[in-house]
Amino acid sequence: MKKRIAIFASGSGSNAQKIMEHFKRSTIAEVSLILTNNPEAYVLQRADNFEIPSHIFDKHEFYETDEIIRLLKNLQIDLIVLAGFLWLVPQSLLQAFPNKIINIHPALLPKYGGKGMYGDRVHNAILAAKEEESGITIHFVNEHFDEGEIIHQSRFKIEPDDDLEMVKFKGQQLEHAHFAKVIEGLLKKMKS
Repeated sequence: MKKRIAIFASGSGSNAQKIMEHFKRSTIAEVSLILTNNPEAYVLQRADNFEIPSHIFDKHEFYETDEIIRLLKNLQIDLIVLAGFLWLVPQSLLQAFPNKIINIHPALLPKYGGKGMYGDRVHNAILAAKEEESGITIHFVNEHFDEGEIIHQSRFKIEPDDDLEMVKFKGQQLEHAHFAKVIEGLLKKMKS
């Protein structure tokens, strides 16, 4: 039986796209559902392109009902992947899927993590601090932003003339190169 992945995303979904591409012909796993809190998110179009069902939800459904948990359980989801999803995961979802929710962060945690630290905010903070390197962190999700156990980190050097766009580009290259492979590695370790 193939393992089943659900991806939560809030925006464009370029990481979700890479994951869908990676598992399109996989014998190990498939992306079974895309979920978003943003009805305008481009990730919905990407899901359509791969003929993967999607689900749009709001704060009430996410935080005050068990609808999402029921949906994920009904689809027998093995791993939940946050790919550019900005809301804190509620305790009920963490308990329903212990050590089965992972996230990607565009910095080398524990630096430049926490509430409000996402996207350009992270890269701008790194540039302002004149860091010589940055990277990505793939980690398990817990009840705090960006504090779960680290699974994988990759680094890149920041050159003196790198601007925001270049730092973003270098980070995204690492995300696209590593995220799907790390997910596959985790799924291979999971008990059937």
